This record gives sequence, C-alpha cells and structure tokens, in this order.
Amino acid sequence: MANDNASEFECETNQIRSLMAGNGVGLGEFLNRDRDRLRRMVMLRLDGRISGRVDPSDVIQEAQLEATRRLPEFLEQPTMPFFLWLRLITGQKILELHRTHLGAQARDARREKISLHHGPMPEATSAALAANLMGRRTDPPDAAIRAEIKMRLQEGLNSLDEIDREVLTLRHFEHLSTSETAQELGITEAAAKKRHLRAIRRLRLVLDQLPGGTEEFRS
Repeated sequence: MANDNASEFECETNQIRSLMAGNGVGLGEFLNRDRDRLRRMVMLRLDGRISGRVDPSDVIQEAQLEATRRLPEFLEQPTMPFFLWLRLITGQKILELHRTHLGAQARDARREKISLHHGPMPEATSAALAANLMGRRTDPPDAAIRAEIKMRLQEGLNSLDEIDREVLTLRHFEHLSTSETAQELGITEAAAKKRHLRAIRRLRLVLDQLPGGTEEFRS
C-alpha cells in the first residue's frame, strides 16, 4: 500500500511538472478536478457568521491562484499529495477570512485544528455537521421538530472524541480517502479506518435516538 501511494504521488508530481513545462496548458483543468471536495470542505469550515457574505467558489478561486503562484515551491520539495497541499492552502484562506471578518473572535468561534501535522486548519463545527446531516433527511419534519433534532445532533457530535469527529468529517463529509485522511492527521491507515468505523457506529447510535431513526437520513 505504501509503495502504491508513493508511485501515485510520483506520477502526480511528474504530471504537474509536465503541465508547467507546457506553459500551463491544462493546469486549470487539473486544479479544478477536486473542486467539489474543496467546496464541501469550505462549506463545513467557514464560520456561519460570514458564510452568507462569502461565496465558497471565491474562496476556492483565491486558493487556486495562490497554489498556481506557489507551484514551483511545491515541486521543489513535495511532501504531500497535491490535493492535500491545495486543501491546506484553502484552509489558510478560510482562516484569513475568519481573522479579517471576526478579528479576535475568530479563535473562540472556530478553533484551529492544531493536531494536524500539516498546519492549522479551521474546525468543522458540530453545527455545520448537523446542518449537513439534516439536509439528508428523506422526510423533513416541521420547523420545531427540526430544531430539536438539530440540537440533539449537535450534542451527539460534540460527545465524540475530537479526533474521531475530525476523522468522521474528513471521511464521511469531505469524502477524503482513508489514505488521505491518515496523511492529513499523521496517523496510520489502520488507525484511520479504526477511528472512522468507531465514529460511524457512535453517529448511528445518535441517529437511532432521533425521530424516524437512522433510516430517515440518506447515507
């Protein structure tokens, strides 16, 4: 598995070098290949107080421009897959927005994940995760019941171990692979799988206690 990852990493890096050697032809398409995953990440980690004022597409565009400028730096000494590098830059753009719009309140409102060995990353709050889950309900109840369900979802998500919740966010909500999740958190793939399964089991226990149970939520 490690050799396969190394081979994919090398092929990807060579592809980027080839695109740059061709005066950037096709580079834009390459940068856009993971746009949907980055959008999910931005929507989960952008502070709710500014999400109505900031378009996730603009955040991604700014990150892509920054990545294009810093590509020579990445290629000189690549230490992670390109997507994780682009995701890191995107996270830095979100942090800049938090500090610009929220100032000293940014850290209190949205903690930075200092456990990630690649650098600080804005945390996906339980409110954002609960809202994402609420959007998967097959038969939404009335407003009062929705509010109660969302509150109980947040309480359940907050009860998870911090790293388990982050693994759940990366795997279940952002759709990162097991390998990407392991690299992002600096743990083994086996540990990432174990934590993901444990977090899913605990999440299902939370969902089972809600009106309609687990079946009311799309996977």
